Amino acid sequence: MKNVVWTGTWVAERLGVELVGDEKLSDLLGLALRRNPRRAHLLVSNVLGKHVPQSPSVVYGHGFALGRRVRELLGAEGARAAVVLGYAETATGLGHCVADGVGLAPYLHSTRRPVPGVETAGGFEESHSHATSHLLLPENPALLAGAGPLVLVDDEFSTGNTVLNTIRDLHARYPRDRYVVVALVDMRSAADLGRLAEFATEIGARVDLVAAARGTVNLPEGVLEKGQALVAEHETTETTQTTKTTDTSKTTEAADSPPGYPGAARVELGWPRGLPDGGRHGFTPGQRIRLDAALPAMAARVAEALPDGARRVLVLGFEELMYAPLRLARELEQVVSAEVRYSTTTRSPVLALDDPGYAIRTRLAFPAHDDPDDGPGERYAYNVAGAGFDAVVAVVDSVADTPALHALDGLLAQLAEHTPSVLLAVVPSYVPARPSTERPSMLPEPLRGPAFSSYAPDEVGWLLQDLSDVTLEAPTEEREEAIQSGGAHYAESLPVEYQPSPQYQELFQTALGTSAARIAQAVGAVTELVLAERSPHPVLVSLARAGTPVGVLMRRWAQHRHGLDLPHYAVSIVRGRGIDANALRWLAAHHDPADVVFVDGWTGKGAITRELTEAIREFESAEGVTGFDPEIAVLADPGSCVRTYGTREDFLIPSACLNSTVSGLISRTVLRSDLVGEYDFHGAKFYRELAGSDVSVDFLDAVAAHFPDVADAACAQAKELLATDRTPTWEGWAAVERISEEYEIRDVNLVKPGVGETTRVLLRRVPWKILARAGAGTDLDHVRLLAQQRGVPVEEVDELPYTCVGLIHPKYTRGATGADGKAVTV
Repeated sequence: MKNVVWTGTWVAERLGVELVGDEKLSDLLGLALRRNPRRAHLLVSNVLGKHVPQSPSVVYGHGFALGRRVRELLGAEGARAAVVLGYAETATGLGHCVADGVGLAPYLHSTRRPVPGVETAGGFEESHSHATSHLLLPENPALLAGAGPLVLVDDEFSTGNTVLNTIRDLHARYPRDRYVVVALVDMRSAADLGRLAEFATEIGARVDLVAAARGTVNLPEGVLEKGQALVAEHETTETTQTTKTTDTSKTTEAADSPPGYPGAARVELGWPRGLPDGGRHGFTPGQRIRLDAALPAMAARVAEALPDGARRVLVLGFEELMYAPLRLARELEQVVSAEVRYSTTTRSPVLALDDPGYAIRTRLAFPAHDDPDDGPGERYAYNVAGAGFDAVVAVVDSVADTPALHALDGLLAQLAEHTPSVLLAVVPSYVPARPSTERPSMLPEPLRGPAFSSYAPDEVGWLLQDLSDVTLEAPTEEREEAIQSGGAHYAESLPVEYQPSPQYQELFQTALGTSAARIAQAVGAVTELVLAERSPHPVLVSLARAGTPVGVLMRRWAQHRHGLDLPHYAVSIVRGRGIDANALRWLAAHHDPADVVFVDGWTGKGAITRELTEAIREFESAEGVTGFDPEIAVLADPGSCVRTYGTREDFLIPSACLNSTVSGLISRTVLRSDLVGEYDFHGAKFYRELAGSDVSVDFLDAVAAHFPDVADAACAQAKELLATDRTPTWEGWAAVERISEEYEIRDVNLVKPGVGETTRVLLRRVPWKILARAGAGTDLDHVRLLAQQRGVPVEEVDELPYTCVGLIHPKYTRGATGADGKAVTV
């Protein structure tokens, strides 16, 4: 077996530097020489994706695993309250991956790029770096002001000075009880080991450290001077792949003239509108969900642009823009046969030497191309030249897409010297919108029936705007193609309302007859739980529209059993966009937020549960309003996502069988910028023309008629639940990830678990196949009928945690039927 030379050997032998510690240190790190007067050596990470091109799955996996360890350390409650802060430029992507691993934590990274109009929320110095000043520029000034744990992420933890400077600055502004420091490697010397504990005692907070590996660098006396002498000696003979800019007049001329390098082909990614390009101004879990949904289509566009026969492909990010290129590279890695690698350009000046025992083999140098605040200067791409890449995909933000990028001595031209194909993908630079001072003093009153919906006016108030006169419907296939290609969000249009056949209507009536008592008991149980645990006078707020019939039934139970006349409203929540903030403002102005109980019909994998939690936190931070509890009360919780439920059985709730005709004739909610302004409620339509098919009130009356019969059983069930450990296990989410992997569906949003969600797939989306638990009975009669009508196969599966699971076509284009998204011909 061929021996592999450690990439720190050259420096270790010449400077007497010794790397000691965990066995895996040498796998994680190599050594190089800095061109820096403060420190001679550079620890070069093999898994960071900065200086050394690496598999994007390896890079992402290391960061995500560290985030999972933080989650275990903090526990579920601590993780939900945490904020993650990464360091520019090297750890911006690492910090983002850690935030993904933590779960619902928002993310912010420091930056060296001032942004006009964005107020600074703090700053600190990194004393050993080549560029020392860091700025914090969150879009939401309250992001760092919470009391939850602050997680600080850097690639290495050496002296601890950077972390201490950060905590000192932020703790003075926003004191908190707990900090967690995260690094790929903990390389503190013996003298520095006690500083963190001493500092924690000084500020009166707990400070933990999480690292993938631990060790230290033993430095002999005079190492700085010896290192500088070595740099001076070898700079004149630096590897021939190095390209240096010495003629500043040439650079200026290139920047003032039309692009001089014509060779880079542009790839239009279709980046989602309004989605931040990274964490410079903050990145929320809801925004991560939007990115997750858009990545397959963006990667497909890059894959299509790659040259035929490409065997090695590099996705090259840009300085602080590390996370977006990493996620794009990781997605590309899944869909092409080529070997995909990922790294980024950098400001850091490092000596390059073409020696297998040295971590930086080659260097490309080129002029800065993003009009940096510290003026013009050199930037670098390491280990790219001579690496045998058949194509390089350069990913920059729009601020950096300048004439200097395209100049004859710019990055793209430099890359073209070393690869036959250069592609350019530009991500829109996100600039936070300036806060408007024109918020209306009053929001409109809720819409009520019969003017809006077929429900009685006291049963529900809709915190929505009426878009009944706007044409929003599109054919199901057209919507699916637009959604999966990233060209549209599902909430920007409406599906054409499904008109049930007589056979299907008969199935609905049969299902209602057999399940009404079961539903009534679950309604009673969940309402009793709410009254016992949440508030003696709750304000029911259903998530339109599936939650609205349940909210009405819970209100009716409270009247029947306790003589209570509970307020009930319906609000809009949109996956990837959050809850209607104006509806929350209205509720806070008219009720105590602590009394608000959000209501939905059922849980699937828990995406809306997570969405609501994040949206409430964002709203309260931005508005200064507190007290809303994001815990949803549901009729059925088969995904084990909530604590407040009537049952965890996955059974047929007949209201899932139909659309508006069982939900007050109200459409699914709509959020589109040309129709819904900043201070408007989200929109919906009232389908008055479907009144002849409306069974909304019939459904309510059929269930409520069983209240007297099930009262004792419902109350007994509630008492049993009150004495039970109802901590969510999220087993539904785990099952969805398992199914997604087994059926090679990379987007978990295309896996819809449970009877209710499966029905929605068949009614609204382009279904691929249905998985049914072996032996499932009449609860699936309507699913089997719909699947037969749409020509969708139903597979029976053993040990399925749900009664059924609906799979949306994973690569839909019109006419697609195969797993690869292509039409099958016989």
